[in-house]
Amino acid sequence: MSTADAAPARAPVLTGPAPQILAISAPYYKQVVEGMLDSAKTLLAQVNAEVTVVEVSGAFELPQALSIAVASGKVFDGYIVLGCVVRGETDHYEFICASTLDGLLRVAAEQALCLGTAVLTVDTLAQAVARSHETGSNKGAEAAVACLRQIALKRALAA
Repeated sequence: MSTADAAPARAPVLTGPAPQILAISAPYYKQVVEGMLDSAKTLLAQVNAEVTVVEVSGAFELPQALSIAVASGKVFDGYIVLGCVVRGETDHYEFICASTLDGLLRVAAEQALCLGTAVLTVDTLAQAVARSHETGSNKGAEAAVACLRQIALKRALAA
């Protein structure tokens, strides 16, 4: 199945109080990231989630912002990170993608965070747009589903 023919994301059943979600956005590619954020918010509204949105400069700053958020002491049930890196003519793409995704995984695993990730790593802007449109599969909505599933798992294991 490809992104083009994937079914639209659906919110999982979530027991307990409405989740508090922090969405960390890197809107370097504004149209793409805002499309994912809008889709994530729409999906999160299905479970009455309260969403706080913060912005950072670019994808490289996403893991740092996630770590800062956790260190702040403000409690969130889950986190969503949204960004986009488009391949260019230099090795910069490889370094940014690897550092960003490795950093996000490290922070999430070390802190036992419920994290949904939609950091697009694409060859062209057209590929990013295709993954952030209102119709079909939207990676922002998929990140929201992943976050909610992690919250459901954490709640189930705590019971």
